[in-house]
Order: sequence, then C-alpha cells, then structure tokens
Amino acid sequence: MPNHPTLKALLAVVALVPLAQAAEPLPPITITGKALMPEALKEESPAGAWGQPEWVQSRRFATTRVHIQRSPGEVALEQWWRGRLKDGKFSHRFQEEIEFGLPGRIQIDLYQDWTVEENKAEHLDFAAEIRWAPADWGVIPLNPALYLEYKWTDRDRGGDVIEPKLLLGDELWPGVHYGLNFVYERELSGEEAEEWQITQGISWTVIDETLSLGLEAKYVNETAAESRGDPEHKCLLGPSIQWRPTHNTHLDLVALAGMTAESPDMEAWLVFGIDFDIGKGTHQKKVHGPVSGMR
Repeated sequence: MPNHPTLKALLAVVALVPLAQAAEPLPPITITGKALMPEALKEESPAGAWGQPEWVQSRRFATTRVHIQRSPGEVALEQWWRGRLKDGKFSHRFQEEIEFGLPGRIQIDLYQDWTVEENKAEHLDFAAEIRWAPADWGVIPLNPALYLEYKWTDRDRGGDVIEPKLLLGDELWPGVHYGLNFVYERELSGEEAEEWQITQGISWTVIDETLSLGLEAKYVNETAAESRGDPEHKCLLGPSIQWRPTHNTHLDLVALAGMTAESPDMEAWLVFGIDFDIGKGTHQKKVHGPVSGMR
C-alpha cells in the first residue's frame, strides 16, 4: 500500500504545503484601463430646484421646450431671430423674452414679436406664457409639463392667438438628450387659422457644458376657417448646434429645410440667452433617479 502511486502523489502534495505557507505572498495584480461607462456629465447633474439638469435650464432646442427651465427666483433674458425663406422671399422675426421662475414648478415668460418684411419693420404681438410641471424631474417618464400661451396680436396683423402645449423630454442615454412637444394653436378671429404641430429635438454632447450638436424636426397641419377640410402639411428637418461660452449664457443655431411643397424653403433660428441666479445655491436642489415653436 505505501508503494501505491496515488498515495505517493498525495504525500508529495502534503509535503509541499508548509513550503507554500512559508513563501512570500504574491504581489497584488493591478488592472488598468478605461471604465466601461463614461464619466457622468456635469450638465446632466441636478441643477434646478425641481431636480432638472443643467441642459434643461439652458434652452437646448429652438423649436421644442422641455420641462421647467427656471427655479424660483431665477430670471433669464433671451433674444431670438427667425429667418424664413418662401418662394424667393425672405422674412425676419425678432423676439425679446424674459423668463421668471416661481414656486410650485411654475414658470412665466413674457415676450414681444416684431417682423421685418420687404425692408419694413412692424410690431406683431405681445405674448404671455405659463408652464407647469406636475412632478419634479425624474419622477414621471418623459417629465411632462403643461404649457399655455396667449398672444395679443396687433389688430392689423390678425386675431389674438391661444396656444396650449404638452412638453416632454428626457435623457435617452448619457450625453444624448431629447425633447418632444404636441402643440395646438388657434387664431381667435380674422382668418381663424388653426395649427396642429409636433416638434422634436435630439442632441449629443460633444464638450460637457460647452458644445452640443443635434437635429430638430417640425410638422405642422394648418387650416383656416374656409379650408378646414383641406389642410396644408408642412414638414421641416435640419441640424442644430448649441454653444455655451460661459456658465450662464447659451447660443443656439438651428437651420431647417422644408420637406413638402407647402413648407417654407428654409427656416432658421438664432437664440442668445443669459441666465441670472444660476448655480448660486439660493434654492434647494432635489435629486431623483431617472426613470427611463414659434409660429
């Protein structure tokens, strides 16, 4: 039995155990390399009183609004330009806007529009809008908010306009942001123009808090009182870019091409905004885990 080969092998292993225990331990193995998940973007961190991220507070899309931009006590100013080319004629619209953040996930904006057509400048309207979100950011999928706007139009430029919207938006995945609006717009007198709109925007962050590229789209179904059964279908699509030269300023450029015969040949927007009381810690920031246009 002592000469059995299996027994000899076991005895040899047992004899090596004290030698292995006396030997110095092997050095730890260190593995280096890049993490599988990208580092979190600062612009996706909660920055507002309602948990909304920084990219929401700096209006990312010219054609599409997302949740609540302003926290209570915050004020922002924006200057808009929209250019439209249709049948060889180019028109301009300018808009000055001031935004106020209020308690209760409410924001109120006031603005006026004026136009330049055929080298003639005319005032168009004064408007007020209110938006309200039923929950903080990250609580309800797509972060819905309700929006209502009323325009007091100059009498010689048409009737007053009412415009309700449903605002949706979210982070699709790190660095990719999305917005979607469903819009109804109605002229209350005059031609009684009526529009149903769907606007969308998607963006990709190139440089955190500084530069992002994207794509925006707009579909409009438009009729007047005498043509309710024969709507015009306007569809526009094109690229967008946002540059944030400082922490509280943003510059947006969007250029959309008409995709149908009834669409403008081109619409472009340039928006410059400056935000006050951003990032000063004067409001309580709430953190939630994600659950996922101008006429």
